[in-house]
Amino acid sequence: MQWSYLTPKARVTSLPMRGAACVAMTPIHAGETTAAFGGWVATGAELAARDPSQATLALQIDDDLFLVSPTRSAGDCVNHSCEPNCGLAGGVLLVAMRDIAAGEEITFDYSMADSSSYDEFDCYCGHHSCRGRVTATDWAISDLQARYRGFFSPYLQRRIDGAPLSLSASFHKGPFR
Repeated sequence: MQWSYLTPKARVTSLPMRGAACVAMTPIHAGETTAAFGGWVATGAELAARDPSQATLALQIDDDLFLVSPTRSAGDCVNHSCEPNCGLAGGVLLVAMRDIAAGEEITFDYSMADSSSYDEFDCYCGHHSCRGRVTATDWAISDLQARYRGFFSPYLQRRIDGAPLSLSASFHKGPFR
């Protein structure tokens, strides 16, 4: 069973200094789905109680909820970059933010999903805009908010927009009270 999805236009390969990476084998157009993340849902406490290596297989999907793959699969090999070519469309789909050429690594900036310190690390992506360290507060950097608008996880976009973090109240206003 696959716990994630990787477009057939890409393949997992090994890159020097990056290790396992997803690379486009044919051109990918802006807006195309490149990957989808899957797994079981864990709270922050549940994730912290597990083997630390599980954090590398987790994607934050809400303030205290994480989607965790039980094993590494293709979509889990999408690496971080401070100059990404993909962003989130919803909580679990990764889409191309621009056209991606054949041979180019598929990447996204983890600040688009993470606001917890479960997976902070030093960054060596090598881009001129490299932050040097990926942290739980990077989503709050105004430059990143402007560059990635529309590509943040929904819970972070609500936070950025100043909207209430809980939408449960809006569900009680419909015809089914």
